[in-house]
Amino acid sequence: MTSPLEQKIKITGPSMVTANRTRDGVVIYRTAARDWSTDLSDAAIVRTADEARALLVESVADDVGAVGPYIAPVEIRENGKIKPGNLREHIRSQGVTIDLPVPA
Repeated sequence: MTSPLEQKIKITGPSMVTANRTRDGVVIYRTAARDWSTDLSDAAIVRTADEARALLVESVADDVGAVGPYIAPVEIRENGKIKPGNLREHIRSQGVTIDLPVPA
């Protein structure tokens, strides 16, 4: 398996760096202030592969309670609100959206 820093980065729209917090597994987002936040609206938005790589490199290097940082797409609505850019990120940020069967 290759490191995320060795992979080719392709950005097709607004994106952010996300990970999970090591102490509790909560989804976190890299901020422009070089910190982590649990609020997607705080995420630093990147639009080029170079910006994305720089944010990812710094996210991996800080190693402060985050595991597996990677780049993910976001959608920026007309009102400026940031939303997850694909189904995987929606589920990560909102949790499972279907009722699961309860074992008998």
